[in-house]
Amino acid sequence: MIDTHGAIRSFSDMIPHRTGPITQTYSVNNITLCVHHWAAPEGDQPPLIFAHATGFHGRVFDAIIEQFPAHPAYSVDLRGHGQSGGGPISDWRLAASDIAGFLAAAGITGAIGIGHSMGAHALMQAAADHPGLFTRLVLFDPVIFAPAFYASPEPLFSADNPHPAIRRKRDFVSPEAMIERFAARDPYRLFDRRVFVDYCRHGLVPAPSGEGFELACAPEVEASVYASSRSNGAILDAARTVDIPVLVVRAQATGMGDFKSSPTWPDLAKILPQGTDLHRPDRTHFHPLEDPADAARIIAEWIG
Repeated sequence: MIDTHGAIRSFSDMIPHRTGPITQTYSVNNITLCVHHWAAPEGDQPPLIFAHATGFHGRVFDAIIEQFPAHPAYSVDLRGHGQSGGGPISDWRLAASDIAGFLAAAGITGAIGIGHSMGAHALMQAAADHPGLFTRLVLFDPVIFAPAFYASPEPLFSADNPHPAIRRKRDFVSPEAMIERFAARDPYRLFDRRVFVDYCRHGLVPAPSGEGFELACAPEVEASVYASSRSNGAILDAARTVDIPVLVVRAQATGMGDFKSSPTWPDLAKILPQGTDLHRPDRTHFHPLEDPADAARIIAEWIG
């Protein structure tokens, strides 16, 4: 953008200041679900509901949410993540049920859902189960696989062969120690610096011993999400019933099976009644964390 004096101004320079969130808790499905709420001026803008990826938490969206000061915004810590309760996850539909339960408790309908990875899967399922909760969805690289993936009854991992995430380092002296340890490592080195620091600062909780900190998403919880990735084989049938505008933003598909490659079925948008596919081969699976300004632009254009 260019102002009247000819100076180039960025999109973020045009955004009024937005105060930080208030953290609220809801009793849902026998757990305490934590939700971070950004208030907005009185108006008719629909609320934005954010759902994060496996191993992260709701505050990784701060840099994006700040771009939408006119919209009330809610970013959920999924069960077992952030400040929410709940242990290992055996069925991905639980995350969808938790989100729907929070929205019902808060009296929210007609929202715009914005999800990333497993959080995008959960929003799709919640929209299918509860028509009217959402009017639009923006799904960044949803973990919704091709039909063949769900056809196999065999779990990907087991107690005898757990996902490697279970071996993550869980204890840290401080958030600064976590920042120093991960800053140069994949995939964290790809993240926008602000987002990376938010991930570390809000991704730790005080250790039960009273000394130091530990990961808010325990390694066994993260590993359980990957182990149960075939638990919701009905997601494709559910997606066919979501008759609202849905934008599927797909990242690069390297075929290497690493965290940076897109897991999204390329034909997902085609089975949605009002689906639109946006392929971004220039981005990895961590698109909203790599470039929150670009993600905010995509969201802004989709919601008008």
